[in-house]
Amino acid sequence: MTARKSFLFLFLLLFVAAAPQASFAVDVKVLAAPRGETVWYVKDTTLPIVAMAAALPAGSAYDPNGKSGLAAFTAALLDEGAGTMNGQAFQAALADRAINLSVSPGRDYTVVTLLTLRENADEAFRLLGLALSAPRFDADAVARVRAQMLESLKQDQEQPGSVAGKAFNRLFFAGHPYAHSVDGDAGSLKAINEADLKAFAKTHWVRAGLKISVSGDVDEAQLKTWLDTAFGKLSAAAPAPIPAVRREGAPGTHIIPMAVPQPSIVFGLPGILRSDKDFLAGYVANYILGGGGFSSRLMNQVREKRGLTYGIGTDLSTYRKAGLFAGQVATKRESVGQTIEVVREVMRDYAENGPTEKELADAKTYLTGSYPLAFDSNTGIAAQLNAFMRSGLPVDYVAKRNALINAITLDDARRAAKRLFNPAKLTIVVAGTPADTKPTAKQPASAK
Repeated sequence: MTARKSFLFLFLLLFVAAAPQASFAVDVKVLAAPRGETVWYVKDTTLPIVAMAAALPAGSAYDPNGKSGLAAFTAALLDEGAGTMNGQAFQAALADRAINLSVSPGRDYTVVTLLTLRENADEAFRLLGLALSAPRFDADAVARVRAQMLESLKQDQEQPGSVAGKAFNRLFFAGHPYAHSVDGDAGSLKAINEADLKAFAKTHWVRAGLKISVSGDVDEAQLKTWLDTAFGKLSAAAPAPIPAVRREGAPGTHIIPMAVPQPSIVFGLPGILRSDKDFLAGYVANYILGGGGFSSRLMNQVREKRGLTYGIGTDLSTYRKAGLFAGQVATKRESVGQTIEVVREVMRDYAENGPTEKELADAKTYLTGSYPLAFDSNTGIAAQLNAFMRSGLPVDYVAKRNALINAITLDDARRAAKRLFNPAKLTIVVAGTPADTKPTAKQPASAK
């Protein structure tokens, strides 16, 4: 394929991937996969493309002690050679057919995404299957990727937001694999060898627990063939389960000295599991508190009324074994203490009194109105379906989600706010040298 033709294919691929769907009516089907994988798919023949997301049980929670970053390191080598092809040949095979193969490691899963023109789908799924079942882990590729990851870590150590976030996780989930940084640390990355990478891929790039979502120009029979080509050679053995979280949080203010003009503050509390009956009410309540950008209470009080920051936000995250409420804000050295106190006061009032009727109505309007945007492309559909699958939601949640949001009452939202956002036990990490704040807890060890 000529360079010009390859460019035109790539342009078409990106164009059609971003093209909006005609409406929000998404007909999600469950596929009886040939080897027992969980598969959701949406058939859309409007455009000749196929998008897939596949979640492997290969997140950082499975990193061995002393080898944090192993899941991410292994994932980064997915397109660095397979079978008889070295990295250069493998990537050329992808590029020649404008096949987009990417990978994103997280705490519970590593998510592999594939985007291809329908006419190239046979080859796309063949190459994916080769990458998963016969990775090479060539010494030169391992050395190059290790160097890239170490350089990225070095840059992260100069960013107070990154330093505070990683220290927060080490403290909050101390003693549990969730405390591992997904990207690892310099010592662990240097300790990982080719045998570690091969063993991790063999144990965690498996069909057990695999969750696959597909959207685009597909039919059921062909999809079964493609999926068998991509995943059929993987082991059916399940990895050891992620242990339960026994302890969450390290209440108090922890300070990591850094010579930066604006310290970064990360704060958080235990959240709730996605299966909890209060989760959606908590999700809406968090949007009102800090998840809604300029419409949130924290943004109004910390930025608009006091000018302490350019921005502040919170999120209610869920993992397989834990939930987490966390927020982040940066401010001047002289106003760290004031910012923390304002955050505490806003949360205290919100936990006691909850949202107003107008706040709840506005949140529902935004959250239901923006929901269809997650399904505006085949790539988006595959990604959103996979996120729901990883959360253990039923297939009909796709259609029912907005009705469930609209059914949340003021009492529901207030109950969730009271349960989730009491600031008395906040874990707070400050990366910087605040002029008006002293630590009230043991300083966390910094990663080297």
